[in-house]
Amino acid sequence: MTFKQALFGLSFVALAAAPALAQEKGGLDDTGPYDAVAGWFKPGIQGWDQRAVSVNAEDPNRVFVGFVDRNETRAGHPLLAADGSVMKEKTVVVRDDKNLAKGDVNNLMVLNAEGKIVENWSQWNEEISIAHHIVVDPYDPAHHVWVVDRFNHRILKFTNDGKQLVMKVGEKGVSGNDQTHFGDPASLTFMPDGSFFVADGYTNSRVVKFDKNGKYVTAWGTKGSGNSQFSLVHAIGIDANRRLYVADRVNNRIQVFDENGKYLDQWPNVRSVTRVVATDDGGIWVAAAGYNRFAKFDQNGKLLYHWGTLGSEPGQTDNPHQYDVDKAGNLYVADANNNRIVKFTPKKTADKTRLIGQEVLLKK
Repeated sequence: MTFKQALFGLSFVALAAAPALAQEKGGLDDTGPYDAVAGWFKPGIQGWDQRAVSVNAEDPNRVFVGFVDRNETRAGHPLLAADGSVMKEKTVVVRDDKNLAKGDVNNLMVLNAEGKIVENWSQWNEEISIAHHIVVDPYDPAHHVWVVDRFNHRILKFTNDGKQLVMKVGEKGVSGNDQTHFGDPASLTFMPDGSFFVADGYTNSRVVKFDKNGKYVTAWGTKGSGNSQFSLVHAIGIDANRRLYVADRVNNRIQVFDENGKYLDQWPNVRSVTRVVATDDGGIWVAAAGYNRFAKFDQNGKLLYHWGTLGSEPGQTDNPHQYDVDKAGNLYVADANNNRIVKFTPKKTADKTRLIGQEVLLKK
């Protein structure tokens, strides 16, 4: 063997060994770049069995969560499984707890950093049927809390402390497909000027834009599988170039539009997308309930990375319905069919490009 051959052999061994030294042994990347915090969600109610549908982490010590008050189907407006099929009826009895009044319905609550309930917005039980999506407007200095109440077909805006309901969009309990009504809306997202887009949603098949005062601006979309058609509009993300990524859930795809509703593109074969967020590193992250995975795409729809698996053990999910990331980088998932909120913390050795980043903020 020549000196040159020996040197090449040593270099090859060094290169092959280097990655192994940086990696943990074993594992199949079930929780990706995160560690799951086992037993984090502590509702304080024995036999808790309410389905978790929304989460918004205003900060690590103030996490808003929304639940279905009774896990049962409603005539004409059923809850859907990850594959779009109708869930079986399941009646829930809310049990007594020393911290909660007897018979209380836990639609919207606030958790602290330990996963314990610190606020229960039960004063709004008559207004909220299902807090399907909770959003704190990132451009609003007053940090108003917005709730998409799917079953009541409304958008509600509250003060951050929950003491005042300051705006209502839509008519309570009345479904419609016009400028003043919704049909089982799913979620919303904001622009810097306070205007917002609504994913409307389960019964309707459209995206609707309103100004900051809740006045109708425009809408697009019809029922179907063609361009600009939808079958369950579940979520909307907006990137730094003001493109909208719309989760067309039952059609198993993402459609891309400009901010005026012009169709630009579609990404097929993304099963049951429940959440889509454009992050400040230029990525597009989705929760794909059909796979029980979280996936990162580039802005052209190229898959970059994914992780996650079905189950009920710590770090596994069954229909990840919504998720959010706090300012410290912790990930919170509304794990719908496991009736819980799951918290993930970044691993110390995590590749930062594989962490779900902060939602991009647009320039005013």
